[in-house]
Parts: sequence; C-alpha cells; structure tokens
Amino acid sequence: MNVISPEVVKQVAWLARLRLEGQALDQLAAQLDDILQYVQQLQAVPTDAVEPTSHVLPLANVLRPDKRRACLSQEAVVRLAPAAQPPFVKVPKVIET
Repeated sequence: MNVISPEVVKQVAWLARLRLEGQALDQLAAQLDDILQYVQQLQAVPTDAVEPTSHVLPLANVLRPDKRRACLSQEAVVRLAPAAQPPFVKVPKVIET
C-alpha cells in the first residue's frame, strides 16, 4: 500500500526548488513511502496507558555546588593578554558605528 506517490514527491520537490527526475524520483518516493508506512505502524500502537515523559530515564540535577577557589590576579591576566592597556585588556572592535 503506497502512502505517497511519485507525483506528490515531484510536486513537493518542485515547491522546494529541487530537480528530481527518473530513478532519483522513484528512489526518493519509495524511501518516503517506507518512512510514512513505519509512522503509520507506530501510530497503531496503543499508548493510552503510557504516561507522558520528557525523557526515558529519570534525571537528577547533576550540577556540582559552587565552591570558591583561587583564580588569576588582575595583573596576571593583563600580563597574559596579547594586547593590554593596564589595568584593561584590549580587544578588537566588534561594533561598527
């Protein structure tokens, strides 16, 4: 049973500005038909008793707690920068006027 015909695929390809002809058109029509038949199979599965989920596995917050730790000093950052005008780091201009 064909769910989609080559004529429909050709029309959609034309709307999408795709040139499909001959064997490529037949091949794509067959592949799309297989996909749509599989979707119909999935729609036939009774899911009334299945509770909606956003993920198949239970998820927990995996973030670690924030902890203070040592960081570079301002002088060290300015010293490492490719261009600097202490106490600032120079960066290329990205906003045009």
